[in-house]
Amino acid sequence: MAKKGLHVAVVGATGAVGTEMLRVLAQRRFPVQGVTLLASARSAGTTLRYNGWTVPVRELSGQAFNGVDVALFSAGAARSLEFGPEAVRRGAVVVDNSSAFRMDPTVPLVVPEVNPQALKGHRGLIANPNCSTIIMLVPLAPLHRAVGLRRIVVATYQSVSGAGTKAMLQLYRETQSAMRQLRVTSSELRVNAKLATRHSKLATVLPNQIAFNLIPQIDVFLGNGSTKEETKIVNETRKILGIPRLPVSATCVRVPVFGAHSEAVWIETARPLSPAKARALLAKAPGVRLVDQPAKGQYPMPIDATGQDDVLVGRIRKDESVRHGLALWVSGDNLRKGAATNAVQIAELLFKTR
Repeated sequence: MAKKGLHVAVVGATGAVGTEMLRVLAQRRFPVQGVTLLASARSAGTTLRYNGWTVPVRELSGQAFNGVDVALFSAGAARSLEFGPEAVRRGAVVVDNSSAFRMDPTVPLVVPEVNPQALKGHRGLIANPNCSTIIMLVPLAPLHRAVGLRRIVVATYQSVSGAGTKAMLQLYRETQSAMRQLRVTSSELRVNAKLATRHSKLATVLPNQIAFNLIPQIDVFLGNGSTKEETKIVNETRKILGIPRLPVSATCVRVPVFGAHSEAVWIETARPLSPAKARALLAKAPGVRLVDQPAKGQYPMPIDATGQDDVLVGRIRKDESVRHGLALWVSGDNLRKGAATNAVQIAELLFKTR
């Protein structure tokens, strides 16, 4: 039975995902009776609007979780490790958007359209997967249920919003600078960094120029040559699907797009699956919108995925390089379904509000 009037805390409320969480809570009419907004000391004392209310932002502390039913965390792994267990001790259920608890075997890692059963027996902490993992698995789950997955290869094309507001400003300012410097006959498109940041106190946050460029690095490199982001996709996919040894290969690329991530995905299945059958399965899958008429210029694009919760999927075709192979292209809003919406959907399941 649904509990009426829940007290919700949003940790990291002033960040890109935190503000999106507030928007999604209101749009999905989550039964919020009270809301506590928490952030760093630097943001404490400011106010945010929520569903017609003006709500003060408080400094994050253990005492702030007294009386809270559900706490949505999006303030980084260090804050989650410090305050997540404390929030649970004070009676809150925590849905954490960081990497802090994702691979903890005692903590469910959940995409509601994929593995809602994992919530059973939770101990007060639930992990929200990485945005790219969520966007990939929402359309792959119905195919896996139908014919079984044997292998996944994915190349991600991730927008700068995934690196935060400062990265979005970096793209904006570098693009301005590049356009001022550009000569049509020139092949040189490097940005004058001093010019790009002259009117900004913000340092660049991406490891290289992003305007008119691609950066094949998201997060730090590990000893095996993969980045931490690529490793997250591999390990989280295996945990969510419950296939510890599923072969998964990922290459993650930052692209000069402001919002929404896209992914090129190749799958090998245990049993044959035609493109037509895959389209039929995806057309009725929850959380998926089929956009697959390439001859008419209709296929998933980040500009169309931005601002909505469905993952767009198209360009579905046979992969002739393996026996039972399919290729597809997906786009999804990383701040919404890849973070905020998935977290709110988990809370809806926990408190059975839908």
